[in-house]
Amino acid sequence: MKNGIKILLFSGLMLMTFSGFGQLIYSCDSEYDADVKVYVVDSEYDADLIVFSCDSEYDADDNKGLWYFVDSEYDADKIVYFVDSEYDADVLIYFTDSEYDAKWRTADKKHLFYK
Repeated sequence: MKNGIKILLFSGLMLMTFSGFGQLIYSCDSEYDADVKVYVVDSEYDADLIVFSCDSEYDADDNKGLWYFVDSEYDADKIVYFVDSEYDADVLIYFTDSEYDAKWRTADKKHLFYK
């Protein structure tokens, strides 16, 4: 019974830890200041993450590719640097015009955008 309670408490803690993160993104000028290096690909099929750029920070919630670009790194959840080569990138992204198409295609890189 004690193990069941421990598992339940641990699961609840993990759920609280990884839920509710917004995706406020700041694009920096130096790869050394970045949390994540990204490369923009031409096809969604080559992407790890399909990104929709939101008009409002309130629309950019969770870790599902809804990004809002902020003007200050202090307001950002993640700082990204756009690299010139896909081989230098941590994550390959594709920008979509539809909010409903935003999603992770490669789940093993999803952890890079948690706080």
